[in-house]
Amino acid sequence: MDLKEIQNLIKFVSNSGVAEVKLETGDVKITIRTTLEGNSPEITYVQQAPMQQAIQAAPVAPAAVAPVAATPAADTTAEDNSKYITIKSPMIGTLYRKPAPDKPMFVEVGTTINKGDVVCVVEAMKLFNEIESEISGKIVKVLVDDSSPVEFDQPLFLVDPS
Repeated sequence: MDLKEIQNLIKFVSNSGVAEVKLETGDVKITIRTTLEGNSPEITYVQQAPMQQAIQAAPVAPAAVAPVAATPAADTTAEDNSKYITIKSPMIGTLYRKPAPDKPMFVEVGTTINKGDVVCVVEAMKLFNEIESEISGKIVKVLVDDSSPVEFDQPLFLVDPS
């Protein structure tokens, strides 16, 4: 079961008015409970397969994302950033820019990175997942703060590949 299927299931359950749905597919078990006020569904995952799959499959309800107002300055910035490559979060969780509180940041603006270098860590379900760069280049902008929550596919860093 992939992320899109799980997100569609969550939307269907939240719109149907059903209080709870349990689904078992292979070695994945999903329970979705909705609240009476119509808030976001509560999701519980239990999986016997490797934990990395369960972490990557954990979606967030769309209502949790706050809309961002676009300004003319933001539009020109987007045009300037088109030559950069974005490193995005492969999962939801809490982003840490340091390996430990007393250690230096993995990367800063101006740091040259190579493919496979660790740029940050995302904690999801008490597991710390190293996020590696899939490109080589120079970090030109850090888009998230240390110890902040991140969404799936959220931009984390801008990299100049030249």
